Amino acid sequence: MSVVISSLSKDQEKKLLSLFSHAKLHLLYKATVHGFTAAAFHSRCDKQGPTIIVAYNAAGFVFGAYTSKDYTQSGAGINDEAAFLYSIKDGENKPLRVSGITGQCAFTDEGTGPNYGALVFLHDNQPAVQSNPGTRFQFQAAAMHGDDLALTEFEVYRVEALGDLLVKPWRIMQWTAERKQELMKFIQNYKPDIKTVNKPRVLLVGPVGAGKSSFFNSINSAFRGNMTLQAITGTAGTSVTTQFRMYTIKAGKGGKALPLILCDTMGLEENANAGLDIEDLVSICKGHVQDRYQFSTCGSILEDSPGYKKHTTLNDRIHCVVYVVDTCKVSLLTQKMLDKFAAIRKKTIQMGIPQIVLMTKVDEACPLVAEDLKNVYRSVYIQKKAREISESIGIPLSCVLPVKNYCEELGLDVEIDTLLLTAVEQMLNYADNYFENQITDNLDNQPEMYRSGDQFQNCINSNE
Repeated sequence: MSVVISSLSKDQEKKLLSLFSHAKLHLLYKATVHGFTAAAFHSRCDKQGPTIIVAYNAAGFVFGAYTSKDYTQSGAGINDEAAFLYSIKDGENKPLRVSGITGQCAFTDEGTGPNYGALVFLHDNQPAVQSNPGTRFQFQAAAMHGDDLALTEFEVYRVEALGDLLVKPWRIMQWTAERKQELMKFIQNYKPDIKTVNKPRVLLVGPVGAGKSSFFNSINSAFRGNMTLQAITGTAGTSVTTQFRMYTIKAGKGGKALPLILCDTMGLEENANAGLDIEDLVSICKGHVQDRYQFSTCGSILEDSPGYKKHTTLNDRIHCVVYVVDTCKVSLLTQKMLDKFAAIRKKTIQMGIPQIVLMTKVDEACPLVAEDLKNVYRSVYIQKKAREISESIGIPLSCVLPVKNYCEELGLDVEIDTLLLTAVEQMLNYADNYFENQITDNLDNQPEMYRSGDQFQNCINSNE
């Protein structure tokens, strides 16, 4: 799935956001990528809720229209008192904002380009605007677009209200150095409640660019005490990770390895023949795929493929699956991507593997969280996104964990570490649930293989 990048500069985005009380923009459509046609516009922008058009011309103007209503191609005139036109020009401190003429509809909801009367975008399916000041909106053409009606770019963003902070956090967290140390001690001293497993294996799965490799690097950094980049990360449109990797984490440089293996895969992509193959994922979960196996775009791994492990034990299997999702893109997950998640979820449920969702980049998704990471469980917006991904993927809200990976920091941060380590704690707890199910399923036949030490003896005593 290629990455479509906004053409807005930081200053332009700031000015655009100043037109709203507290909002976040999500890019839906970019004409130089998707096409300067009404059909391309409607295929990506219909029924998206509040949206804002951003048109660019060679004269240096960024201008467009906002509506709080859906585009549906109903053919009717749409009344929207919240609608407005705007213009941003370099050198001007504030955007020009133009409200609609009282008593007139805001736009005509038809199958053509967006028609706001005074401005008709994608006119005749061309990179152009038709300008008719006085029709529904009144403005001076020179101030709105500098009389340059040819477009160099045309974008549409969904406008999402961020809301305020909750009076009480929807989860209680302790943001102290003591809590961080407590979490680190728990993870370092963890022991699987099953004899045949040395270290739980946690599989990270998610779309390209969601932050799977960055999550491992961040956990590794927290335990090493400095920034690390063991897993390769990047911003390419396709997956930077092309191998199946099993990463161990050490407590300090040259220290003892933690009782945990984080497994990284190729990113998920929309197309059936791109990104991680679901059958490969099943093989990984069953323990058949060896470390550093090179994924192939020609098909899934076969029993006679190099890197395929025929004979596996419980120690080789995946004990917890973690879906990694960019919080900024929760609302932008396509149906194809959600279908892939659903297919993976069905397979993992069949194998009895517990599942968690990590919502990354929470600071980029909500300015209130960027201001203070401790706001993550007080942010109305983050809570909304957590509920949305919970419903979309079918994972209970209690299994959705917001985190922030290290990306631009040069030193460790207690609050970032607290979120990261809490996520690892939950992964180990869920792996325990998996092991408990294995013990229950196999206790009658092979108790000595699943219990260890005093736990096995207690089990025998209880059966006498």
